[in-house]
Amino acid sequence: METAAALNESGAAAPRLPAGGGNSSLELSSRPPAPAALNPWDVMLCVSGTAIACENALVVAIICYSPALRTPMFVLVGSLATADLLAGLGLILNFVFQYVIPSETVSLLTVGFLVASFAASVSSLLAITVDRYLSLYNALTYYSERTVLCIHTMLAGAWGVSLCLGLLPVLGWNCLHDRTSCSVVRPLTKSNVTLLSASFFLIFLIMLHLYIEICKIVCRHAHQIALQQHFLTASHYVTTKKGVSTLAIILGTFGASWLPFAIYCVVGDPDYPSVYTYATLLPATYNSMINPIIYAYRNQEIQRSMWVLFCGCFQAKVSFRSRSPSDV
Repeated sequence: METAAALNESGAAAPRLPAGGGNSSLELSSRPPAPAALNPWDVMLCVSGTAIACENALVVAIICYSPALRTPMFVLVGSLATADLLAGLGLILNFVFQYVIPSETVSLLTVGFLVASFAASVSSLLAITVDRYLSLYNALTYYSERTVLCIHTMLAGAWGVSLCLGLLPVLGWNCLHDRTSCSVVRPLTKSNVTLLSASFFLIFLIMLHLYIEICKIVCRHAHQIALQQHFLTASHYVTTKKGVSTLAIILGTFGASWLPFAIYCVVGDPDYPSVYTYATLLPATYNSMINPIIYAYRNQEIQRSMWVLFCGCFQAKVSFRSRSPSDV
């Protein structure tokens, strides 16, 4: 769950690109800083955080507002939206405490907050993937009480582990007093960033395996339906191809967002220009901006709730089809 680690480029002073592109990673300064020009990368991170917070706040409001959205699938979507909402707020606070209210202590708390938020986001994505797999693999027993208990247990574990990861730099696993141990993301140490990156790689591999299994199940179901109807229609092929393509887009978006930053955190050196860290970090934050589009706004139950929330009434002429967790 190195995701969160990425975003804590913050420090008591604003991380600044070295003049002339000199070698310097993002740094937390303990000196009372003089007013400095805004770093455009920090501005972009703040703008990204604002967009993330607005998008996911709407999803959280819709799920809380609609009593019908209480199934395990929407509990997971709500967990993801909450984590991304907190991450967006963390990016905004990170900017404020860099340029408006410089404080080493508060900045370190912001770092931990960001680590925990993005770790919870990635963990929620894993939980959603597990839920989709279970909804197909155990379709007959999916809506049992056992599934609800499993989902709640997964979420409790995910948020508990994320909180622990966020507390590590706050409780002392940082490089404020030993600059030689700093990583490309100060004030996180190299060992801390390595742990976060390794956790992300593990989660990514698990998600990749589960989505491959989901593709196999989808193709097998489509083939069985075709055999029952004694012929393979073009619609079955199109439906199967669409489902597999959607899964590829979901996993590809997640990997493209986070893999560059996770890899750079492992192979990068703190003496490298900070622009490299920013350039891999910024796309990673976009994953939290894309998540509500993939997992929430495409869902027709949420679309219906949005009609009710914003229009005050449901227009019957708009057709919605109920979707199951396995719909992708």
